Amino acid sequence: MRPLLQRIAGAPAGRRSKWFVLAAWLILAVALGPLAGKLGEVEDTSANAFLPRGAESARVNTELEKFRDDPVMPAVVVYTGDGAAAAATAERSATADRSAFAKFAAEGERVSRPLPSDDGEARMVVVPLSSEDDDLTDKVEDLRDIAGANAPPGLDVEVGGPAGSLTDQVAVFDSLDSTLMIATGLVVAVLLLITYRSPVLWLFPLIAVGFAAVLTQVGTYLLAKYADLPVDPQSAGVLMVLVFGVGTDYALLLIARYREELHRHEDRHTAMRIARRRSGPAILASAGTIAVGLACLAFADINSSRSLGLVGAVGVVCAFLAMVTVLPALLVAAGRWVFWPFVPRHGTPARKERTVWSRIGAAVALRPRWSWLMSVAVTGVLALSAFGINMGLTQAEMFQDKPESVVAQEKISAHYPSGASDPAKIITNVPGAEQVKSAASRVEGVARVEDVPRGAGAARTGDSELAQLSVVLKHEPDSQAAKDTVDRLRAAVHAVDGADALVGGTTAQTVDTQRAADHDLTTVIPVVLLVVLAVLIWLLRALIAPLLLLATVILSFFAALGASNLLFEHALGFAGVDWSIPLMGFVFLVALGIDYNIFLMDRVREEAARLGHTRGVLEGLTSTGGVITSAGVVLAATFAVFAGLPLVTMAQMGVIVGIGVLLDTFLVRTVLVPALALDLGRWFWWPGKLFHTLGRRDAGAVESAAPARSTV
Repeated sequence: MRPLLQRIAGAPAGRRSKWFVLAAWLILAVALGPLAGKLGEVEDTSANAFLPRGAESARVNTELEKFRDDPVMPAVVVYTGDGAAAAATAERSATADRSAFAKFAAEGERVSRPLPSDDGEARMVVVPLSSEDDDLTDKVEDLRDIAGANAPPGLDVEVGGPAGSLTDQVAVFDSLDSTLMIATGLVVAVLLLITYRSPVLWLFPLIAVGFAAVLTQVGTYLLAKYADLPVDPQSAGVLMVLVFGVGTDYALLLIARYREELHRHEDRHTAMRIARRRSGPAILASAGTIAVGLACLAFADINSSRSLGLVGAVGVVCAFLAMVTVLPALLVAAGRWVFWPFVPRHGTPARKERTVWSRIGAAVALRPRWSWLMSVAVTGVLALSAFGINMGLTQAEMFQDKPESVVAQEKISAHYPSGASDPAKIITNVPGAEQVKSAASRVEGVARVEDVPRGAGAARTGDSELAQLSVVLKHEPDSQAAKDTVDRLRAAVHAVDGADALVGGTTAQTVDTQRAADHDLTTVIPVVLLVVLAVLIWLLRALIAPLLLLATVILSFFAALGASNLLFEHALGFAGVDWSIPLMGFVFLVALGIDYNIFLMDRVREEAARLGHTRGVLEGLTSTGGVITSAGVVLAATFAVFAGLPLVTMAQMGVIVGIGVLLDTFLVRTVLVPALALDLGRWFWWPGKLFHTLGRRDAGAVESAAPARSTV
């Protein structure tokens, strides 16, 4: 059995078997390719896809689906202008538009009459749309076209409300996948061209990543369809960036080791076999760390976090499989010429004697303790900025450019009770409905409580009859005052005995998500740290080194968070940091950041066993410096693509991961980790076998250096 497994593992570097590997991947891509395009069919775009599992607001959404076959999602059209003349114009326009809007209303529903504001300067028309229509967003665009075409000069008309907000978000996600794919592909291609300075070689990692992308999309689709893997538009968008970034990293590491072995071996098949054998453990440990680290998000309560983690883990596994099979087969099949014009010749030195990385290593070795203390000081100063973060974003702050739905909400908040366009929802049983309504009406911060008409809400579900109440809050739906009102509202209606009342709606969803994010931080982070520590102990066969490496990555995360916060406040102008960012940033940075420590220390361990500890550290840093730097720049650049997206949450995640990866690449891996290893000496490898081997070697060196004892 073992010889068979060894033959399978070595197939990509075999003289004949490489062709079978390439043929198998080609057949797989052609056969399964059509399934890759179906990933969008299994994406969950419902409100609950971004809510905590089991949250009260999510349960309300589930109950609302039972009320009628055609659930309603309102679009709110608001007309505003200055002065009494504008108010009269708004009334006329709203009345005329109401007739044109009637054909868009859900069956059995009516467009509301123009609702005047208390100050008389605005009118509001509510258009009840069917949320189950496939063309819901098209209808919102039609409403906007009609309202805009009929608006006279001096009158502002915006379409918002839940339907308008959904339309604006869908518009962002519709272009997300294609934008990310194109931008990421271009970034990676340019960086590979710069790295390899070859007109040919850069294509091979991209071809392999293309195979990985197909396998990832097919695997994600099948797992979502048949194994209930949660997939939402956000995780689907991040997936391809992760596959490109991680896959390219592994390609850089493998190609660098392959090129090194080509200088030592005349036969390219032998060179690839050795390159795969020596780089394989580091790549496997890296992929395992990232995949398992992301999979730890399965313990999160927020569904979108769970989706991002589990889908990301699938992408990393597929990227790993492609990079250790199809890429080696492609390179060996093509031959040495792919490196042109810098073709590695057998018998020539793999690199110059003096490189920038050897000089950096020598400088660190002169004063290792000073080097790591200064590194800790720099990262510590950056980390201080993390303590002043303003957490939480309102709906208006979620977009880099204000969409129409946000402008509409601002206009509504200026002229109406702020919660009028997006009231809280109460679901209760019919016998307790009046008591619940009375209790809700007395809650501080509630403007009014309204019965939802039987045709638009209340309905019999099975043997029980439920009632729906609409609660207009006095404050903006995503303000802290509105959140406090929801807490008081829940306390009041839960106290009604036997009513089984639940409070949902946009504000309640924000409250539930915020609290779940706090819970997920304390639940997921310890699990991720334990998993990463276990992988490092397995790889390095030591305890001190893994603990120190983990500590450096944690420090790097806080430094990245602090540096990102400075950019968010003073350069990008973001009002705060989304609640999901600390957890997402931590998981991605710990999983991805430990990558470079794994690549470095696996090589250092190999060289230390051969050359001794100090020379092993310097040789490991010198031999991996170029490839790890290239990998870090590529990965940071791929995540930096997010910074240009209209969604602030995605932009923030891209910035924090990009900065964290660069810190890991240029400071932590280049200075901090080597300096710690040099300062601790062989104790860095305690209590593993290498610690004892180095100790015996040092003792032998001392003994051999001692003067011979006189026999006279």
